[in-house]
Amino acid sequence: MEKLLLEIFDRLFRRYGPRRWWPAETPFEVCVGAILTQNTSWGNVEKAIANLKRAKLLSPEALRDTRVEQLAEVIRPAGFFNVKAKRLKGFIDWFFARYDGSLERLFAGEWPILREELLAVPGIGPETCDAILLYAGGKPSFVVDAYTRRLFAGLGLVREDIGYEELRALFMENLPPDPPLFNEYHALIVEHGKEHCRKRPRCPGCSLHVLCRAGHRHDPVPSPVLRPV
Repeated sequence: MEKLLLEIFDRLFRRYGPRRWWPAETPFEVCVGAILTQNTSWGNVEKAIANLKRAKLLSPEALRDTRVEQLAEVIRPAGFFNVKAKRLKGFIDWFFARYDGSLERLFAGEWPILREELLAVPGIGPETCDAILLYAGGKPSFVVDAYTRRLFAGLGLVREDIGYEELRALFMENLPPDPPLFNEYHALIVEHGKEHCRKRPRCPGCSLHVLCRAGHRHDPVPSPVLRPV
């Protein structure tokens, strides 16, 4: 399975090149963006981040000292702004209570333990948690999402109803624990999902067409280059 996963990565990388993801100026900005991107597009998150920067609120201390009502108005472009403002404030309250608002302290310990702690923070689900660990902390915690499920189900490697932790385990157990690899792999999956592996697939030009069950409806004789193991 490791060989197959790396071959899929290589095909995606040759097709799209380095994605340079996550687009943020600081690790703390990554943490904020990971919470804001829940149930919305990245374009909306960028607008909310820009608002936070203009309001000089993109720091742990500023968010701690800002009323939740004010924060909600600033992040309005991200959608569900009242809920997300409460989640951001909840994360910040935990961050100061547990790590005194220090990212250095946050990421200094064993990351599997930190993952358990983050998952216990209200509003921090597995995808948000792993995005913080990987993209802000540089920890080898693979991020999976709807794009990942759709793509790898289409490739016949997982069930369509596979759960988050089981899908994540496919990568965690079969790839070397390499944060740059995990970072690039997830970003490439997202890019491929936007380009081809949609709810209504766009098969022409797909670099993984030879393995995909959706693609086989258009190309009934798959290439022998890639085969599930």
